[in-house]
Amino acid sequence: MIIDVPADSPYGTENLPYGVFSTPGAPPRVGVRLADQVIDLAEALHDDVFAAPSLNPFLRRGAREWREARDRLTELVSGDVPDAAVHPVEQVTMHLPFEVADYVDFYASEHHATNLGRLFRPDSEPLMPNWKHLPVAYHGRAGTVISSGTPIVRPSGQRKAPDESAPGFGPSRRLDIEAELGFVVGTGSDLGVPVPVEEFASHVFGAVLVNDWSARDLQAWEYVPLGPFLGKSFATSISPWVVPLLALEGARVPTPRQDPEPLPYLREPEPWGLDVEFSVRWNGQEVSRPPYREMYWSPAQMLAHLTVNGATCRTGDLFASGTVSGPARDQRGAFIELTWGGAEPVLVNGAERTFLEDGDEITLTASAPTASGARLGFGELTNLILPART
Repeated sequence: MIIDVPADSPYGTENLPYGVFSTPGAPPRVGVRLADQVIDLAEALHDDVFAAPSLNPFLRRGAREWREARDRLTELVSGDVPDAAVHPVEQVTMHLPFEVADYVDFYASEHHATNLGRLFRPDSEPLMPNWKHLPVAYHGRAGTVISSGTPIVRPSGQRKAPDESAPGFGPSRRLDIEAELGFVVGTGSDLGVPVPVEEFASHVFGAVLVNDWSARDLQAWEYVPLGPFLGKSFATSISPWVVPLLALEGARVPTPRQDPEPLPYLREPEPWGLDVEFSVRWNGQEVSRPPYREMYWSPAQMLAHLTVNGATCRTGDLFASGTVSGPARDQRGAFIELTWGGAEPVLVNGAERTFLEDGDEITLTASAPTASGARLGFGELTNLILPART
């Protein structure tokens, strides 16, 4: 079968994102998307590693084999793809693309960190003293990383409003999103051996969209002194397609100027900023377009800092950028910023809105330039909010 690829398709031959799919009566296996078709890689490339229900076995093979598989696939799709390997995308079910080993979430946007600092500490400097010296992060919960399409049940927990004398318990009243870019580790590292910035592309396979769901009222009451816990751990969703780093070469840009100059282990000989443009849709209406190119810390610096103390990274680790935000209001990637803590509602389908209500649906999409000047897509990350169960 010759697969027709429209010139404006975000899933052209320069993209070829990986995912895990199933068809009726058949188990999940690995495929790539080309235009509106999913190619079964076990069938097309005759390699049983792709018959697995996750990308992890392929990820473990390492960067040389990632490139070889991409070269073989690029040659294959330029000609006749076996009919048995091709499935229309609307006829497949997508699954979580990899088994998540560990999950770390960074806080790498200066615009986001500054906005939250002004909201939470209006009489102090918005950035904490360490922020421009290291990529700040917290460890999340790998077991609640979920796929696009999985409903988000409103979390319950302790919360205390500023005007309340004591905390109460109940469903979150300030449920929020965080639009982020996540990075998938393919090959791990040894205990006690840091991963230098120069080896980022040897360890990281690709990128996914991330929505780091946040219960702001639970978070505000619990996070001092040890940081996020129940306000974050209930759900983190990721997109079904993993865009390989090899597809993002045309999107590489310098990070914003870092002042002061980072310590030597964080200095990049080649930049790993990425020109990725997000879109956030709230019940079908676009409310924000966060620009990833504005992120202060690069993913290579994030991985270097994550491992500099000797901590390992493992196949299937996910580390996310933190909320992607830009300098303009319509570039803010979290509703706590977009509505300035709820004080400045936005119009969504004609109604004033601040935080998420039951029945709301959030969709994240993103695109990036390719080497030829076209644009590639990351797919859609969509989740529906359901009422709390307590």
